[in-house]
Amino acid sequence: MNPAPYREFLLELAAASGDFIRPLFGRHDVGVELKADQTPVTLADRGAEELLRRMIAQKFPSHGVIGEELGRDRPEAEFVWVLDPVDGTKAFVTGVPLFGTLIALLHEGQPVLGCIHQPVLRQLLVGDGVSTQLNGQTVRTRPTAQLADATLLTCDWLSPAVHQNGPAFDRLCRSVRLARTWGDCYGYLLLASGWADVCLDPIMNPWDIAALVPVIRGAGGVITDWQGGPAYPATSTVAAATPQLHAAVLAALRP
Repeated sequence: MNPAPYREFLLELAAASGDFIRPLFGRHDVGVELKADQTPVTLADRGAEELLRRMIAQKFPSHGVIGEELGRDRPEAEFVWVLDPVDGTKAFVTGVPLFGTLIALLHEGQPVLGCIHQPVLRQLLVGDGVSTQLNGQTVRTRPTAQLADATLLTCDWLSPAVHQNGPAFDRLCRSVRLARTWGDCYGYLLLASGWADVCLDPIMNPWDIAALVPVIRGAGGVITDWQGGPAYPATSTVAAATPQLHAAVLAALRP
């Protein structure tokens, strides 16, 4: 399947959602609610997803949609758009620009096109599994092959102990050169563009993962679940700059 015919529309989706989200960032009056799982949601999340769904329905009425805020519509369709309008809402509501919009296109259940869009910094990363571009310029992961030389990013130090293997994760963090919580989708943007080497998330949803797969692979990186299985669909993610580094990370994460 050739994703090229859908790329231009993906750019339109990113631009429109960015224009909606950007004026809402950094405002104390944006309004924050807690969902049933106690995670925050704002007007930016819901409004951007509503906008994206309207655009998809108008352009491709036969396509399905899976979104974080508004659920599933025809998820068994041949083509399905997967939307996370604000990935990193906790950062967004704290005035931290390490969030982004994730948009992916599935074909027969697998991601073939994806983007990570940081609308405040105006960074748009688009990948199709073969190549990845940041603002139109091809980017690649860096050739780090040793844990001792790696920069590792994650969202939350506490989550691995809750959802995976906390002691193994702690040992891994002590073995790398630098470990930081510059996580959510922005960490994967840094990985794909050569600024970091490993990204880990011990608990994920389909809308968190789908766009990452073609972006990381297109930049030359490796992405799987925490145990080395398929990256999508999965409930966890391990992404690394090189095959050697990915294998070393998986070995370190084993009990």
